Amino acid sequence: MGAIVGGIALATTVALAGCATGGGSNGADSGVISTNGSEPQNPLIPTNTNEVGGGKILDAIFAGLVYYEADGTPVNDLAESITSTDQQNYTVKIKSGEKFSNGEAVTSDSFINAWKDGALLSNKRLNSYFFEDIQGFSYDADSDLTGLKKVDDQTFTIALNSKLADFPLRLGYSAFYPLPKEAFDSNGQVTKAFGENPVGNGPYKLASKTAWQHNKKIDLTTNSSYTGGRKADNKGLSIVFYSDLGAAYQDLLSDNLDVLDALPDSAFANFKSDLGDRAINTPGAVFQSFTIPSNTANYTDQTAFAHFQGDEGKLRRAAISHAIDRDTITEKIFDGTRTPAVDFTSPTISGFNKDIPGSDVLKYDPDEAKKLWAEADAISPWSGSFSIAYNTDGGHKGWVDAVCNGLNNNLKGMDCSGKAYPTFQQARQLISKNDAGKRDITTAFRSGWQADYPGLFNFLGPLYATNASSNDGDYSNADFDNLLKEGSSEPDIDKANAKFTQAEEVLFKDLPAIPLWYQNTVGGFSTKVENVKVGWNSVPIYYQITKK
Repeated sequence: MGAIVGGIALATTVALAGCATGGGSNGADSGVISTNGSEPQNPLIPTNTNEVGGGKILDAIFAGLVYYEADGTPVNDLAESITSTDQQNYTVKIKSGEKFSNGEAVTSDSFINAWKDGALLSNKRLNSYFFEDIQGFSYDADSDLTGLKKVDDQTFTIALNSKLADFPLRLGYSAFYPLPKEAFDSNGQVTKAFGENPVGNGPYKLASKTAWQHNKKIDLTTNSSYTGGRKADNKGLSIVFYSDLGAAYQDLLSDNLDVLDALPDSAFANFKSDLGDRAINTPGAVFQSFTIPSNTANYTDQTAFAHFQGDEGKLRRAAISHAIDRDTITEKIFDGTRTPAVDFTSPTISGFNKDIPGSDVLKYDPDEAKKLWAEADAISPWSGSFSIAYNTDGGHKGWVDAVCNGLNNNLKGMDCSGKAYPTFQQARQLISKNDAGKRDITTAFRSGWQADYPGLFNFLGPLYATNASSNDGDYSNADFDNLLKEGSSEPDIDKANAKFTQAEEVLFKDLPAIPLWYQNTVGGFSTKVENVKVGWNSVPIYYQITKK
């Protein structure tokens, strides 16, 4: 979910392309809403899911202490209250009577045990980074989150390492969801088996033990145990995993799919006329980029990025950025459904700044690109080729080819091309660390972020802070880290955002990722449904959608 990624997959993984995919078979009378999705990278464990496909499902079947309204406003969900007198020590009171779909009560232990499991180093949870601010967290060895204390079944306290004014805002993210007792083995660790058939406490639950048909779809039904503000107005969700967005779009046009939140490139020019007032084109908290690893210590093949280290690497990254014509690409390929990036966050987030010093590195300037590339060649002459990895099931080939054309035309000897992987999951397996703690990817790779919660920090910390969960380029800069900490501890949101803006200045010097554009949510819905709205994070608000 952020993901990614963490990051973002707009559509992934194998379904029978071109056939009816759930919407048609559900029919208007079933009340079940069919929509597109992607095969999750891992079993559905909240602390180990940081990509959009799995996050979309987790947000439907789990409820946290807070949730976010369409405009990003936080609202208490399971929390009766979250209070603090110093912004470092928080007291959480849980509403009484809340239950998991198996009938088990949601208690303080449901949160404490889930978070402690997610923070254990030996578990290698992808979202462990979100717990680093809680006292007792360690990146060096297994540790206990000593900052979590149970007061009673409905109350627990959280002691942080330092003041974090926005900590309650973060608690709507899926990493902070509670878990039932059956999630844990005899050692108190969450099992993969639970992730294959998770039991949650949200507005939906798995329709059956076989509801998750891998690489095809997952079927959810409503959860009568949920009493929060996201009570479903329909009878369930059928989330279909497509290998081809073109097939998904054809299913939408033929009313065999109810809601589609991504489009193939080929549909951008005509989707508004095809769908009329059922077309979706709205700004979202989604940032797109591609990453060129700068710190290769955790990469299996460290020689693959030899030209992108030190001063030579900074020059080449800046040259590459200046060689990309973002305006033309967003207009010609995306038909205005993207906006060229001017920073590393999103215009939809409070505190966004379009005039950050150093951001001129994102301007198309072929002459400056050639000059910087030549300066890099003076340090070490360019050799070899350059590739950008992407997943073909997400509709990325067009822009990757366009970016490479710009690089080849403006940078001497570049020899840029796309490196295609059939599914997002396959690409992520190479980008994510393997069991030996190494990354097997040998090229630059598509990256990006769909916000977990509506704050500037969420676009910066998880992606670029040292050891952060979605820092796939393994970037590390002490000045950047310190500015993030200073901003996070600021009680005044404007002063906090000013620190985050300074942190972005550091990113513009180093370019751990090459910002490309902000992504609108583009898609549409069938004639069979109504009350379709898209939230601040670009995900349709599924629980509000109804069948006609």
